[in-house]
Amino acid sequence: MDWTEIKIEVAADDVDRAGDIANMVVPYGIYIEDYRELEKDTLEIAHIDLIDEELLAKDRSKGIIHIYIAPDQNPFEAVSFLTERFDACDIGNNISTIGIKEEDWANNWKQYFKPLFIGDKTVIQPTWLDDVDSGGRNVVRIDPGMAFGTGGHATTRLCLETLEHYITEGCSVLDIGCGSGILSISSLLLGAGSAWGVDIDATAVRTAKENGEINGMREPRYNILCGDLTDKISGTYDVVVANIVADVIIRLLPDVGAFMKENSVFITCGIVDIREDEILAAFERSGFEVIERNESEGWLSFVCRKK
Repeated sequence: MDWTEIKIEVAADDVDRAGDIANMVVPYGIYIEDYRELEKDTLEIAHIDLIDEELLAKDRSKGIIHIYIAPDQNPFEAVSFLTERFDACDIGNNISTIGIKEEDWANNWKQYFKPLFIGDKTVIQPTWLDDVDSGGRNVVRIDPGMAFGTGGHATTRLCLETLEHYITEGCSVLDIGCGSGILSISSLLLGAGSAWGVDIDATAVRTAKENGEINGMREPRYNILCGDLTDKISGTYDVVVANIVADVIIRLLPDVGAFMKENSVFITCGIVDIREDEILAAFERSGFEVIERNESEGWLSFVCRKK
């Protein structure tokens, strides 16, 4: 299988924010076409003022982000993730893939998805493989589908490892931006009494429901809703978890506290390390104190409580 190119067109003014989100998919193999200051950049960087006519004719009103996905990665998980995050940040976009068809991936990518041992208590197992020797760990059976959350990304691993320390027997969990449902399902296997997942992406919601069925998770213990946090969710929860980008976490912070019990924890991930000061300031403004910080491959997770 060849590498897959994901091509993303956005308005020029959204290029920087869109590039930050794209870096969550892959921290390498990315380049951005941004011609807004072509003449100035060419003079400063290349020290020339003669520019090819083809470059001068480029559309200055939009930017194009190119991401390259390795053969052992799921390109359609990446597309689903990008679509959801761009929509949540109100970034208009046009996404296309080059080099692979969905039906090809469905048959060929499976050879690369192997069981993943995460933390001390969880193993993620592809649905098409025979039972793995789990060594007493909880087995989460996942069909990646086209939703974010196979356990392979550092942000998902950080969330799963952190949940191990905060899920208590019978507790309630709210999973914001639930993707494939992997965090909700894992929470129930760790002993949670109920889990509610919400996602704005209908494909993710469908995938999360299917993965719940695969793992024997059904209502009223396992509940997946399509929509925004404040539209669809009510009540309060012992653990709230969100594996989403910093901009969305910052936007949601003023509302999250209303869904937390007095001693609840809020576990956040999907935050690139260069946004740390910004997210810490947002926690402070919204009345949260950080009780734990974890880092992996340039990504951060935080555990917070209401002050």
